[in-house]
Amino acid sequence: MTNYVPGRPDPSEYAPHFQGYIDQAANADDICAALETQTGELRALLVGVDEAKAGYRYAEEKWSIRQLIGHVADSERVFGYRSMCIARGETQSLPGFDEKVYAAHSPADARTFDDLIGELADLRSANLRMLRALTPEAWSRIGTANEKPVSTRACAYVMLGHLRHHMKVLRERYL
Repeated sequence: MTNYVPGRPDPSEYAPHFQGYIDQAANADDICAALETQTGELRALLVGVDEAKAGYRYAEEKWSIRQLIGHVADSERVFGYRSMCIARGETQSLPGFDEKVYAAHSPADARTFDDLIGELADLRSANLRMLRALTPEAWSRIGTANEKPVSTRACAYVMLGHLRHHMKVLRERYL
């Protein structure tokens, strides 16, 4: 395990549609430290959410809280996989994913809320172990995902910013 801090990604390291998530991670100089604290922040935010409240949707056609957490877990898995592949030197373009299709086929609403939160925490823990073991060269390596260039470092910042985005949505629209 290294204590290397990779620094923020340059805009040339990711597609423009990720800029919003990168912006959400603006104050994260040590990406691994920020990723590590985030699960606790999410748990603190959701402390009052019980099984009944986890099914709440703030509008028809919007995801329930369970589905939102399921989406974040799906995304964590995808961004972690991309990080690992790119860090390891994958030269093939990694697939994109359609969050709406994934959510439509997800069993999130049939699962317990604690199970979903636990899965997300486990995924984050596994991703952190992988990220902390990367060399400086692996952090800056650029691959391709969804036919767009992306670095390992950018994937990690997107991971952080994506959850920050959804925590903001939870605060403003659900809780």
